[in-house]
Order: sequence, then structure tokens, then C-alpha cells
Amino acid sequence: MKEIYLDNAATTKAYKEIVRVIDKTLINDYGNPSSIHSKGENAKKLIDEARKKIANEIKAKPKEIYFTSGATESNNLAVFGLAKANPSKKTIILSEIEHPSITEPCNYLKSQGYNVIKIRTKEGVIDINELKKAIENNKDILLVSIMHVNNVIGTIQPIEEVAKICSDKDICFHTDAVQSFGKLDIDVRKGISLLSASGHKIGGPKGIGFLYLKDGINIEPLIYGGGQEKGLRSGTENVSGIVGIAKALEIIKKINKEKIKKLRDKMIVELEKIGGRINGSKTERIYNNINMSFVVDSDLIVQYLSNKGVYVSTGSACESKKEKNDSGVRITLNEETTEYDINRVIKEIKWIIALSV
Repeated sequence: MKEIYLDNAATTKAYKEIVRVIDKTLINDYGNPSSIHSKGENAKKLIDEARKKIANEIKAKPKEIYFTSGATESNNLAVFGLAKANPSKKTIILSEIEHPSITEPCNYLKSQGYNVIKIRTKEGVIDINELKKAIENNKDILLVSIMHVNNVIGTIQPIEEVAKICSDKDICFHTDAVQSFGKLDIDVRKGISLLSASGHKIGGPKGIGFLYLKDGINIEPLIYGGGQEKGLRSGTENVSGIVGIAKALEIIKKINKEKIKKLRDKMIVELEKIGGRINGSKTERIYNNINMSFVVDSDLIVQYLSNKGVYVSTGSACESKKEKNDSGVRITLNEETTEYDINRVIKEIKWIIALSV
């Protein structure tokens, strides 16, 4: 029976074109980009071309893009790099539903005396008024970090509004754009100071990501060595990975997102008919995400579906609910998802519910 992969928020299957371009790079363009011979210069040229493509996607300057091993490193670099460069500022503001690669660095800084303020959410979307109150008359703010799209429930945050609020107060604003990069329009010129993203969420390779750092924002490196990436992130560049993420961006920009959204919406309607309850806003949601709770334990549903060759995941529902057992099944579609796929998944979930109640 056909396997159905619907866990694309966790990671994506690499496009075949990505595998080919990575193989070509590893075989032909294996020079160290720091070497001054032609092999090294060719590798550096590939990095420069990829940097331009990524910068163009988010309306940044190429020199503002710094390649990393992935978004976790980028998020850590944003938080700790700013903290090291601005030791007098001790307040960090973030949403209550940030990714652990933001919350854990902030928790560490909290243990070192920092004040960490978490903005509440309603239906998975931050309370803008609460954010405004937290910022008002506070001269001690190191950073505001609000993710663009939540990795679990898929809700879209109003980052343009947040960016303007922060920009008007001359506050650094960082967004974790892992789930939105290449999928939603992003314009960093509208007040975003730092932005993180990774390759493996858009059909690219694992182990590559980037940090956008607005020209003029000062942060300190976490990794020291040969001074690559203008001294901010030392270590020989992952040339094939960098080429891979740029190629993946090129491919994902061409997919039919409206087709995916229509399948997603149909699935939501059908799952609600069998008792599913959507977690997070229905309207402010990335086009390929479903997160629903059922009367049956989410882990049981995931395990049952896995035995049937259907791959989804679990995740905490909107944290504002606070019920201990309130978790959902996360289903994230991609361009390969068909109507047959969603009909089969609905049928299987309906079956496991019938067996369990």
C-alpha cells in the first residue's frame, strides 16, 4: 500500500533536483571557498550566488545573509549573539509558543538574571496589545522574538505589525521563519532586525540554514576559528548544502499552494465531521497545516497511522488552553499530497476513533 507522508512541518523529503545538484557540487565543486585557487574560487562563487537568491527572497542585501548549520544555530546566534554584544540590556520578550531553540536559550539567560516576558496567545496568535504594554516605557529590552508561523499548530503571527511596533521604539526584532520561508511573503525592510530559516523544511538538505542580520545590528559570534561568514560564523562553509537550500527555494516558489490549501480545507471539514477540533486559528494558518484534537489520544492515532504507512505527528495544542492532556495530531501536507491521500487518512482516523470509543 502507498506510503503517505504528512509530517512536512518536521522535515521534508528532498527534491530529486536537490540531490542531483548536491551530488554535482560534491563531485565537481569540492574546493575550499577560502582557497585562492580556481577550485576554491568556484566554490565561493556558488556561495555568493546562493546568498543573492536567498537575500532577494526576503528583500535583504546579500551581505546580510549568514549561513549556519540550521535554524537552531541561527536562533541561538540571534539570542546569545545579541546578549554578548549588549550586556547592559536584560529584558527579552517572546511569545508563549516559540520553538525550543528560542525558549531554551532564553531560559538559560533567565537563570543568569535576565527578565524573560512571554506574550500570551489567543487561538495561537499573539496578543498585540499585551506586546505593546510590555514594550511601553521599557528601555531595557534586548530583543523581541516572535516566530512567523508556529511549528506545531501552524498559526501565522502578525510579524509586520510587530516589526513596526519594535522599529518605532528602536528595538531589535527577531523572527523564527522556519515554517514560512519560501512559503509566505517576507520583507525584512519593514522592521525585521534578524530572521532565521533552514533548508530541510522546504525540500532542501538538512544541516544548512541562515541568519539574516540587518546591516548595522551588532552581535557577537558563538563559534570562533577561521573567520568565515565575515567572522560571525567560523568553519568551512557547507557549499553543497548552501547550493541545496538556494535550489530548494527556487523549486518551492513554483508549487501550487492554493491546491494544497484546498485539500487542507477539505480535510479539516471532514475531520470535524468525525469529532475533530481544530487547534489554533482557522484563518490565520499556514496553507498546509492541520492540527486537530480528537476523543482518542493523539499518540495512539499517530502510532496506528504509522502502522498503516501514514506518517503524521503529535504536538502540544495552543498553550493558552493549559489542559494537561490537550494535545493534537499535526498533519502537514505538501505538493505531492493527493485527494486519495487525504480520503484514506480520514478513513483511517474514523476507523481508529470507532474502535476506541
